[in-house]
Amino acid sequence: MSGDTDLKAGLAKLLQDLKHERDELNVQMHLAKAEARDEWRRMEEKWKHFHGKATAVGEVAADSSKDVEAATRILGEELKKGYVRIREAIVAQK
Repeated sequence: MSGDTDLKAGLAKLLQDLKHERDELNVQMHLAKAEARDEWRRMEEKWKHFHGKATAVGEVAADSSKDVEAATRILGEELKKGYVRIREAIVAQK
């Protein structure tokens, strides 16, 4: 059970961190260049997918949770990298 608890806690933290980053960037998007906006749209699609996966992890059977965790973490890392690219584009614009 500890593994399931760790899994849920880890994904909950990742979800919280990404939500915070997403919220901050969303506030700045009205100032961003078209390229950053395009990247934002791509990241929003991934965010929707990630959010659904992260939320569902607690509901899956233990046998498949490791596969779901791995896929969700990969998607989370893609989101982090995308948010970094967006933040860099916004900073470069200022």
